Amino acid sequence: MNHISISHTLLFSMISMQGLYAVADESAEPLPTVNERAGQHHPLSSDERAAITRKFTTVLADNPQPADGAAGATQVHSRRGDALFFLRRYQESVVEYQAMVKLDPSLDASHWRLGIALFFADQPARAAAQFDKYHSFDNVDRENGIWRYLSQRKATDAATAKKELLRYEKDDREPFPAVYQLFDGTLSPEAALGTIPTDLPALEREKRLFYTELYIGVHAAARKKPAAARKFLRLAVSRMWPRDSGFGPNYMWHVARVQLEDLQQPKPDTADAN
Repeated sequence: MNHISISHTLLFSMISMQGLYAVADESAEPLPTVNERAGQHHPLSSDERAAITRKFTTVLADNPQPADGAAGATQVHSRRGDALFFLRRYQESVVEYQAMVKLDPSLDASHWRLGIALFFADQPARAAAQFDKYHSFDNVDRENGIWRYLSQRKATDAATAKKELLRYEKDDREPFPAVYQLFDGTLSPEAALGTIPTDLPALEREKRLFYTELYIGVHAAARKKPAAARKFLRLAVSRMWPRDSGFGPNYMWHVARVQLEDLQQPKPDTADAN
């Protein structure tokens, strides 16, 4: 999501969690091309996956359920909601995020994490409604439009979701103008990747590749093409930049990771032209 547009109420919570999201992993390596990484390996070892589980289980133990109205309760619910989502306990995560909104209703419109948690908790209609609220808060962020599309697609069907895809008139950060075209059907995954210049500084190229691979992956998952989804989600999870970044990019790295883990049982791809 557009992580510049974030409620000041959560600023302290987000700053304090910068280190929380970082998961110990292998040393940095030269940035590979897409073809060098595509489908070659799972980006996390079993030890790394176990480390993630231990880390966020500890977060839950260190942040017990607060009493209603207690000082800092909003931040505690925020931390617990994130930890539960990262542990793939999606419905419990929804409960924690909703508790935040109950304590501070001003957070509701900007709470994109609640929308994502609702999507993964198989409550797509409520997720779509949450992303509608976010659009009233930020009408530039195409990443929100993508999640609204995914939620509507799950709640209704591909044709309805495509017909009701949010339209944007203002420029968004890269690579989202091109990524959004993947969802409106005017760009293929290969074409979306091809819009990323090869002569960018390495870090900027890494950022754009991560988001493009993430959303190619979730788009393929929505189309019931798990093999393609796993391929691109592995690429996204392999990226070092979001693992080491702060709140927003690191949260989306975990989104890629949990979506990949949800798809681990291989099934044959089925055709979906939409």
